[in-house]
Amino acid sequence: MAGAFGVASLLGGILLGACSVVGVRSGTEEPAFSVTERIGGIEIRHYAPRSAADTTIEAGEMEARSEGFRRLAGYIFGRNSASSRLAMTAPVGQFVNLPIAAPVSQTSSTIRFFLPATITTETAPTPLDKRVRLVMVPGETVAVLRFSGSTSPEAVAAQQAALLSQIKGSGWTAEGAPFVWFYDPPWTLPPFRRSEAVVTVHR
Repeated sequence: MAGAFGVASLLGGILLGACSVVGVRSGTEEPAFSVTERIGGIEIRHYAPRSAADTTIEAGEMEARSEGFRRLAGYIFGRNSASSRLAMTAPVGQFVNLPIAAPVSQTSSTIRFFLPATITTETAPTPLDKRVRLVMVPGETVAVLRFSGSTSPEAVAAQQAALLSQIKGSGWTAEGAPFVWFYDPPWTLPPFRRSEAVVTVHR
């Protein structure tokens, strides 16, 4: 029986790995939202307040994604006060911040994991890595443009520019800088990736 269970677990792992390669996200929790309006390829969504863990890295965008993911994955996989594992959710957010003082060209990014809906900042275990913070994300209305393919900084910037361009004249006004949500692991084949350019909006 134990051998059969081991084989089943191995086959399940192979299947999940194969699914992630082609962008199939089976059973991954995402924050609930309502769609207020659709404008061409854009969705206007409203999200209720939700809890998250985030960390800020002073580095280029790609390096920040990698390091930020490692820190936050460490937290949800047990590097916390309860030594407990938290369920992985989607999306992973990246917010590119203004350049820091020196050198002027250096930037920082905040990487964010949303916590499962059943967990709040009060009930979540405390991160052991002091660079990881638990935050309450306020309710917000956002404009979202979904895309696949490359997630290079240049590709993301192009999608964010397209998002802002399509918002103009729609009756919605962007607030602050756009950011990006990633739904798939980096080894997912580019045509099957789901990513979203996002910006907070108001009327």
